Amino acid sequence: MEDREIAQERTQNLWASFARKFEPVQQATELDPAPAIDVGRIGGLAAAKDEILTYACAATDPEVYGRWGTYPPSGLLLIGQRGVGKRLLARALATQTQTAYLVVNIPRLVLEVIHRGGNVGDLVKAWSQALAEMPPLTVLFNELEFSQAQEIGTRRPDLPVGPVMDFLLDVVDRTIVEKNHLVVGTTSHPATLRHAFAQPGRFERVVEVNPIYPNDIIEALRIHADESEKRAGHALFDAVDWQAVVRKHRDSATGDWIRIMHAVLRRKARCEAAGENVSLVTTQDLEHEVDRFRQASVRLAITEGGNYV
Repeated sequence: MEDREIAQERTQNLWASFARKFEPVQQATELDPAPAIDVGRIGGLAAAKDEILTYACAATDPEVYGRWGTYPPSGLLLIGQRGVGKRLLARALATQTQTAYLVVNIPRLVLEVIHRGGNVGDLVKAWSQALAEMPPLTVLFNELEFSQAQEIGTRRPDLPVGPVMDFLLDVVDRTIVEKNHLVVGTTSHPATLRHAFAQPGRFERVVEVNPIYPNDIIEALRIHADESEKRAGHALFDAVDWQAVVRKHRDSATGDWIRIMHAVLRRKARCEAAGENVSLVTTQDLEHEVDRFRQASVRLAITEGGNYV
């Protein structure tokens, strides 16, 4: 077994052994031992991708910082609305550095710790011990502004913010102090994020993830359209006017656009399964789906979201 495969298996085993002892951790974390998403598969976001590649040098070429008389940031903070690609950028960082990818869903972790109780001190101590033993990781602390995250349904002023912050900052600090690991945080609510997270020694490099309309959206759609055709093994799209499609709705996040495209593909699959004659995806097909999405968003009163995958 190659060294990397050994490291992946060891990472899985160590994390599973730790997580099964603490239900909040098991419920609120996800480990991918072998992430595979190249930065080239991310549409647009040139400035954010450049930041990711720069930070990756901390793992791939650490001495380069010293040659320029500086040092890597302790952590990156990615800010931007939901669905713009923050998690995807963190996964690309893990891929670039050939590290396992650990996602910590902060709102879920907070609720699990509050509801399940237990000795938080034991959890934090075990967290530190587990990370000290594990091969290099990219650790993503997702949605640090826990009290406003959609994962908990609505804004939650009732949460005990002081004790929660003490707990989260302890976990973050203990992760950053382990020099083998790269640490990334995200928030969809930077205006209300508590400043303690962005102090020197924590998430000290702030990176805005803001797709440029319409070019970044179109680039992302084309990348995902190409990947869908590769999976299918044949052409799926006609000569689509992506500019015309994207002009139909300016306010959607990149993740929403990917969902719209896949909704059209799923409708084509259903029609084929029903024995209907099915044509390639056209501009009109996509425009009709945009209209459906806009109507549904108004009905549900949600305009943000989507997973950019």
